[in-house]
Parts: sequence; C-alpha cells; structure tokens
Amino acid sequence: MKRNIFVGARFFFAALTFAAVGTQLVIGVQRGADIVNFFSYFTILSNVFTAVVLAISGYRVFVGRRPTEADDVIRGTATIAIAIVGIVFGLLLSNQDVGIVAPWVNVVTHYVMPVVMVADWLFQPPLARLELRHLWWWLLYPVAYLVYSLIRGAFVGWYPYWFIDPARAGGWGGVAVFALGIAVGFLVVSLAMLWLGNKLHRNVDY
Repeated sequence: MKRNIFVGARFFFAALTFAAVGTQLVIGVQRGADIVNFFSYFTILSNVFTAVVLAISGYRVFVGRRPTEADDVIRGTATIAIAIVGIVFGLLLSNQDVGIVAPWVNVVTHYVMPVVMVADWLFQPPLARLELRHLWWWLLYPVAYLVYSLIRGAFVGWYPYWFIDPARAGGWGGVAVFALGIAVGFLVVSLAMLWLGNKLHRNVDY
C-alpha cells in the first residue's frame, strides 16, 4: 500500500509540474513571449527536469526496477537544483516580477516542488552510496546554466534574473558576488543532501 501511494505521489507531482509549466507557456505565448527566453529561466528548466525525474523514478518503482548509481546522481541533481530554486526565490526574487502571472503556477514552481523533491529524497534516499566526487556532477548543471545565461545575455541584451545582469547587479563584480554566493548555497545544500542520502533509511523497497 505504501509503495502504491509513493508511486502515485511521484506521478501526481510530475503531472502537476508539467501542467504548471505548460500553463505558463501557453499564457506566455498568448502574450507574445519569446520561447527561448521562456526556457532560459532556471526555474522553468529545473521544474521540467524535476518532473521528468519524478516520472521516470516513479515508473522504476512501479515496475520494481532498482535505480543505478547514475539514476541516483541524476535525481540528486534535480533535487538540489529545485531546492536552490526555492531558496533563491525566497531570498532574491519573491518581490520581483518573474513573469509568472498565474498564482498557482508560482506556488507550484517556487514553493511546492522544492519541498516535494527534498521530501522525496529524504523519504527515499539513494540506493547507491554517494561520495564527494558526485558533487561535481551536481554542480555541472548550474554552472552550465550560468555560462549559457551570461554568454547569451551578452549577445541578446536579456538576462533571466537581475542578479546575473551586469546593468542591474552593479557590474560584473556584482554578478560575480551573487554567483559566488549562490554557488556556496549549492555546495552547502549538496553536502547536506549527500550526507542525509547516505544516512537515512529507504522507506519503499523495489
């Protein structure tokens, strides 16, 4: 029974996330939003990433397929990324216009899914024993995103967030300070998730 509820929860929150992102996309297109800009938000990318991971991991539990080390590392990447989405939104963006006009979409993408993914990680920690070397994989995604955003922003004159926009963050020095601060946040969250993932007991067997 617990296993069925767990699988159902993963499928439900994956579907909810896809619905939230899809709703925001439709609204954005109707208002003439740039599609590339839409998918250049870390929030959007991380929520899509999270939904895919939840759907696949839910399916694996459903069919009784044990996750590989790579599966656990990927789920960890999604968990940490969406957790940082919630933290950064709360600290830097909660009073900013982030382009999300449907209140429920904002709640799902910035509040619900960070909590859900962290809870999922704690309830069903990784099967593989994770090591410090796995942190490099977890940090690869946000670093790649930052590089993409800065390079693209320099060419098109648009940045998804004010703290990586040199004109609004106090120049490149300001961008570097904010990037370093967020990187430290990623590292702290990653270390915490790694430690908890190795320490906690799995609640659902395959």
